[in-house]
Amino acid sequence: MSKKVLVPIATGTEEMEAVTIIDMMVRAGYEVVVASAESDGGLTMKASRGVTLTADCRLVDIADDEFDAVILPGGVGGSEAFRDSTVLVEIVRQQMYEGKLVAAICAAPALVLAHHNLYPDALMTCHPSFESHIPAKNWRVKRVTYDVNHNLLTSQGPGTALEFAMEVIIRLSGKAHAWTVAEPMVTIPTLHYHEIGEA
Repeated sequence: MSKKVLVPIATGTEEMEAVTIIDMMVRAGYEVVVASAESDGGLTMKASRGVTLTADCRLVDIADDEFDAVILPGGVGGSEAFRDSTVLVEIVRQQMYEGKLVAAICAAPALVLAHHNLYPDALMTCHPSFESHIPAKNWRVKRVTYDVNHNLLTSQGPGTALEFAMEVIIRLSGKAHAWTVAEPMVTIPTLHYHEIGEA
């Protein structure tokens, strides 16, 4: 069964994370919706290092769609835009209520999830420079952290983006499918760097 994932982007989104996530989801055979979180509805924007990114649509256009995963790339500017997007925050909140996968990397766990107190009891990681934004009881230092009780996947930054994206595939389609994606790339799937809640 095909999976459908949402990847929002905005001015200041970290391009290495966004492109890695989008590319890996396509390689996994998923339907990937790249949606603009720009307040003016623009579809083309500059990422954190000046790379031009183009969205497929606006968030408001797909607000009522259902997704198997919502994946938030980081970057300070992009994460701040996500934080300030009432549409995106509501999409994430609905995803959380339905127990579906939410994944966030770099600044996004701190500036979006923690800021809105969406997962007050979940264990998570983020870019180390934003550790203070996450309550000490929730913080984990691992490169990729999955809280099985909340179906929440978080990661630390551009250097962990491949591991993070591979773990999304594992969560959505299992290890065997992840291996079919990993092998042609000459890499290996991550195997639960830090998983909470399973026996």
